[in-house]
Amino acid sequence: MTGNTLGPAHIGRPTLLGRTVKTVILTVCCAAVLIPFVGIFSTSLADRAEITGNGGFVLLPHGVHLAAYRAVLSGGVVTRAVVISLLVTVVGTALSLVSTTLLAYGLSRTDSVAHRPLLMTVLFALLFTPGIIPSYLVVKQLGLLDSYWSLILPAMVNAFNVVIVRAFFMELPRELLDSARIDGAGDWTVLWRIVLPLSRAVLAVIGLFYAVGYWNSFFSALLYLNDNSKWPLQLVLRTYVVNNTSLGVDQVGAAGSSLPPQTAIQMAILVISIVPVLVVYPFVQRHFSKGVLTGAVKG
Repeated sequence: MTGNTLGPAHIGRPTLLGRTVKTVILTVCCAAVLIPFVGIFSTSLADRAEITGNGGFVLLPHGVHLAAYRAVLSGGVVTRAVVISLLVTVVGTALSLVSTTLLAYGLSRTDSVAHRPLLMTVLFALLFTPGIIPSYLVVKQLGLLDSYWSLILPAMVNAFNVVIVRAFFMELPRELLDSARIDGAGDWTVLWRIVLPLSRAVLAVIGLFYAVGYWNSFFSALLYLNDNSKWPLQLVLRTYVVNNTSLGVDQVGAAGSSLPPQTAIQMAILVISIVPVLVVYPFVQRHFSKGVLTGAVKG
């Protein structure tokens, strides 16, 4: 074998011009993603003079001022919305993981009762989603309007996630499961002691999908929650950031003190809505290739 063996053009040694172009493109893309976020975070930490002097957007603040965070997290509207969003996310994610796991495990057993009709139902739900009005009428008939369950129950089982988890379960060695059953293990024992420990990757990724969905729940809250005291963080974000409505002293729980600039408060709300996802994502990212791609190939 000589060193003149030709390979595909796309794996050839890149030229200086090619490397320069790639570096410039990647730098521009990274800057387009990072600069807005850095600006939001910096503006939330800036004082009134800096925000006014920079036209409302500070990229590099001279100091760190936490007045905006103290104001929005001191027991007012935003604090309540954060607690509601956390509660809905934790409870909803736990229920979704349990229901998705049980349904996917049942569907992965080709000899289970009503396996094929249930699988066809899940695939039908994956391809044809109900519209807004039928969903609203079902939630209303169930008496879930103005209830936090209206944010959880309609989104508790996602057909796409069920297909992914089912495909992952079917990739597990059949001999391992059969040997456990020969030793006397029932379905619950096989699921709890063998399937779940081997499926941490896909469950972590699916859990992240559900958690992000519940945390960012906006449209369902807009439809089903008329009581603004039950609004999650995304509706508060829409009201006080997107619609540019000013927060008053009584709404931020900082009565008796002067408020920081509204721009800093709005940017602080934005940061609070983004940070939880950014904190959780690195811990789950390493499971993405094994958890999703393995399940998606066969699914």
